[in-house]
Amino acid sequence: MLALLERLKDDPALYVRRSVANNLNDIGKDHPALLVQVATRWMKGATPEREWLVRHALRSAIKRGEPAALAVVGARPPSGIEARVTKLPRRAALGDTVEVHFEVANRSQQPQTLVVDLAVHFQKANGEARPKVFKVKALLLGPGQAETVGKRVSFAQLTTRKHYPGPHRFEALVNGRGLPLGVVEVSG
Repeated sequence: MLALLERLKDDPALYVRRSVANNLNDIGKDHPALLVQVATRWMKGATPEREWLVRHALRSAIKRGEPAALAVVGARPPSGIEARVTKLPRRAALGDTVEVHFEVANRSQQPQTLVVDLAVHFQKANGEARPKVFKVKALLLGPGQAETVGKRVSFAQLTTRKHYPGPHRFEALVNGRGLPLGVVEVSG
């Protein structure tokens, strides 16, 4: 399979390159080291189209916070990074959509490439919470810089996700590292 993907990685058609990225993403679920090895090799001298392909192929590994996958896109373990919530309601009802905004600040003396995601630990029927990771933004923050980012999160009942009342914990994921933002108590 990899030999075929190798031949198709620079195909002029977007749908072919997207298919290559999706295949690599699937391979990475069972063989994360192989995904990183191929992605690293493909990033050397990459065109913008191939860079997009590699980032798309790494998307699941990055959402899981895998350090090797984050390193391929230049995101190293964060140092001196803080996240401070600026908007998050304390309460919501099933069916509501809530907005969360938070500031990501670089308190270090070095510029940092950051992949910022939002993890919502949705309450389940058995009382446990399971995280769902939402993409937010990639940032390059210089020393002392900060940027506010945000996301809307729906508590509407979906065919793919059923919501339950209870506490739902929100955290910023910065280069895979969790930074707590707060809890929304969802009522039925």
